[in-house]
Order: sequence, then C-alpha cells, then structure tokens
Amino acid sequence: MTAIIELRDLAAPEVDVYARLSERELRSVFDPGDGLFIAESPKVIGRALDAGYEPVSLLAETRQLEGEAKPLLARLNVPVYTAPQEALVQLTGFHLTRGVLCAMRRRPEPPLAALCAPARRVAVREDVMNPTNVGAIFRSAAALGMDAVLLTRGCADPLYRRSIRVSMGNVFLVPWTHAEGDWCAALRAMGFRLAAMALREDALTPDDPSLRAAEKLAVVLGTEGDGLAARTIADCDCAVRIPMARGVDSLNVAAASAVAFWALGRREDAAGG
Repeated sequence: MTAIIELRDLAAPEVDVYARLSERELRSVFDPGDGLFIAESPKVIGRALDAGYEPVSLLAETRQLEGEAKPLLARLNVPVYTAPQEALVQLTGFHLTRGVLCAMRRRPEPPLAALCAPARRVAVREDVMNPTNVGAIFRSAAALGMDAVLLTRGCADPLYRRSIRVSMGNVFLVPWTHAEGDWCAALRAMGFRLAAMALREDALTPDDPSLRAAEKLAVVLGTEGDGLAARTIADCDCAVRIPMARGVDSLNVAAASAVAFWALGRREDAAGG
C-alpha cells in the first residue's frame, strides 16, 4: 500500500534526492553502479513504469494527489512525499512539471552487441553534450524508426531530468547503451553501413537510394559545435549532408537528426515494402 507522507521538514534526508544531490551524485546514491534518476511529470513517469523502471519514491504537490498524480498512486508501492506547491518550489528550486517527480533506479546498460544485433537502424551520437539536444534526439529516434541509440561517454546522460523531460519519456522507449572502444569496427562486423552526418563535398544526400536500401545502417551524429571528429568520419563508410538553402551551412544536431532519421529510417519504403 502506498504511504502518503506530508512533508513538514524540508530538510528531511528522505527528500535529499529531489533537492540536495546533483544528478551526478544521484548515479551512486543508491547502489554503486546503479544509482537513481529523477523522472518528471505523470506522463513521463508512467512511461518509465511501463518500460519496467523501478520507482523508489514520489514527490507530489498536495493538490495533485487527487489530480494528475492519482493514476500513478494506484501503480506504486513506495513512499509518496507531498507538500503544497510553494513548499516544493522552495525545496527543489523549480516548479515541478505537472506537480510530480519520481526517483527511480537505473538499470544496467546492455552490451553493444546484444543491443544492436537485432537492429536495422541505429543512431550513434558522438559527444552531444547538451541535455536538451540529447532528449530531442531520443524523441526523434523513437518517432522516426531508429531501433537503438548508441552514445559515446562524452554525451550528456540520457537520464538527466532535462533529457528525459525534453524526450517526453521517449528515452524509455528506445533501447540505448554507451559505445566503448572501436565501436565503428564493432558495428561494421555486425553488418552495419556507417553513415557520418558531415559537411563534406563528396557527401551523399539523405534520400540517396543506396542508403535507404541498406539492410543495416548506423546514422552517426556529432557534437553541437564542431560536429564529428575527423577520425570518426574517416572510419565511417560514407558521409551524408542535408542540402541547405539561403547559404545556411548546417542545422542544430537535434534538427538534423530528425531530418536524417525521417529519410533513413524507412528501409521498407525504399524496398517497396
């Protein structure tokens, strides 16, 4: 049975995870190697529960217990801490989206081979550091046909609160893991053609028939400022460039990912399926 606990002391250690621990600290606060993350809003929390993530506690505005948080309560068997909106703003330093936060356990990341072996379309992100961009790319990946997402260690954490919120919980719908070592070689050994999104004169356009006909394709995107590293581009099988008008040289990485995923995530269309 869910325990509803009215917060009378904002300094209570039970709510440190919502107020006094950084997102990096949350990664090791529960069990070493597991850690916690914070999901925000009933819809996003519901998607995390649907995906099998385990809740630890809930923080909700009092008025939401009979509002948008009510359906969640029926699914939980964890402490639910509650206080008026003003108190929770004082506690967290921000207005809670839809008045609800949930602390949840992280899960071990799958090995790259296990994640990508059944996939046909994979998105790879190299050092995308902005959590907003990370979240937006996950939302596009979920909507536009990517089967999995790989991230280098230089990327922002997909389970940062802002990444999750911007993704609208779609980070829980697309399998992902971090790419270690020579991930280009690992993907190629599994039969993937690697397409680097890069501003090169010899680049293909996203509607190139050879790309859409590829049985297995990895779309590789780089960091916000400099794009992909030269070595990464050289390790890929081809470069892909989105045609631009009015002298614009490139799109934001999140916008570019949406265009690329829409064009390249539809192998069946290209094959007439």
